Formats: sequence, C-alpha cells, structure tokens
Amino acid sequence: MAESTVRTDEVARFDALAARWWDPDGPMRALHRMNPSRIEWIAARIAEAFPGRGALRILDVGCGGGLAAEALARRGFAVLGIDAAPDAIAAAAAHAAGTGLPLAYRVAAPEDLCAEGLRFPIVTALEVIEHVAAPGAFLRVLAELLEPGGLLVLSTLNRTPRSFLAAKVGAEYVLRWLPVGTHDWRRFLAPAELAAKVRLAGLRPERLAGLNPDPLRGGWRVGGGTAVNYLLSARA
Repeated sequence: MAESTVRTDEVARFDALAARWWDPDGPMRALHRMNPSRIEWIAARIAEAFPGRGALRILDVGCGGGLAAEALARRGFAVLGIDAAPDAIAAAAAHAAGTGLPLAYRVAAPEDLCAEGLRFPIVTALEVIEHVAAPGAFLRVLAELLEPGGLLVLSTLNRTPRSFLAAKVGAEYVLRWLPVGTHDWRRFLAPAELAAKVRLAGLRPERLAGLNPDPLRGGWRVGGGTAVNYLLSARA
C-alpha cells in the first residue's frame, strides 16, 4: 500500500473554509488575487510542452474549492480536481454546476488514482506541498501519475525571513487574510530544496518563477524574486 500523503488535520482545516472558498474577500482572497497570473503561467508552460496539441487532460491535486481547476477548464482543458477534503470538493462542484465546463471533481488522494493506474499528461499541485505529510513521497506519487513526457506544475512558499513575515505573520495575524494556523513556516521549501526533491522523484525541473503581489494593479504578477511565493515546472 502506498504511503499516505494526506494530513488529516489539514483536511479538517480546509474543509472548515469550504463555505467561503469562492468569496473573493474571504479567507481565500490571496488565492483569488494570484489565480489569474498563475493560470496564465501554467497555460504558457503547457503550450511550450505540448505545441500544437488540442485540449489536454489535467489532474489538479489538492484542488480545494476549485479556483485553479475551474479556471483551467475555462481555457478548454479537461480537468479532474481531487482533494481529500469532502466539503471543499462539494463547494467546488456546486460552483461549477450548470457551467458545462469539461470539469469533474473527486474526493481522493493522489495515491488512490495511482492504485487505479490512471495517468495524465499534466498534473498541477498549487499551494499544496507545504500541507502534505511527506513532500518527497507526495512528489513520487505525482511523478507516477504523469504520462511519459508529462508536465508537472507546482506552486508553493519559500522558507525565508520574508515569507515568515509576509505569509505567516502578515497574512494570518496582521491582515487576517488567512485563519491563524493555516501555514507552518517550517514546512515551506526553498526552490533548491523543492527542485532536489523533484529530481529524486525522477522528474526534470525546467522553469522557476516568482509570484508576487502587484500593488499598482491590485493583483499578483509572475516575475521578480522567489523570496515568498514561487512556481516550478518539471517534465517526466
């Protein structure tokens, strides 16, 4: 039996936020604001990896309430979003109901899909790896879920003094963007650490980019430093 990648305390934490997942001014406001930029970056990496290909299947692991999964489906990708948090999946499905998007959701851990022999050309895991039980084991499961030549895209938080101040103290205690306890700064991974774990999982890191607030436009932008949030892509 594959090692479980799920932390039950994290499942409960994010299930408790399910009812307000789609509130742009609620506890997921940071994800709402960064989502357009990170989706744009993901779409560009897909275009690079699969030039000329039509609609492709994407597995979005740890999809929560479906912010990224629904945005990717709106771009024409066939998306399966999975999460171990049943209330979050219910919120995602309710929001997508009646849209006709090529989008489905399941309450599942990635190792469940491995056991079924499922494979995908693209796997995303956005703001997830800092919440799993064992990052190395999690990445090995994601690698197993990729088809040969497949693309993995991750986004996460760096472990720096700046990220401690911004993502932990600022977001949780000062601005109250997130419930206190959402993040454990000690579980954040520096880009070099994440890239090393990706290689150990048998994948080849390709692109790294910072993801930063853009005060002038009121959203976020890809570019600049990786001291707080960043994106990483890798190929099988």
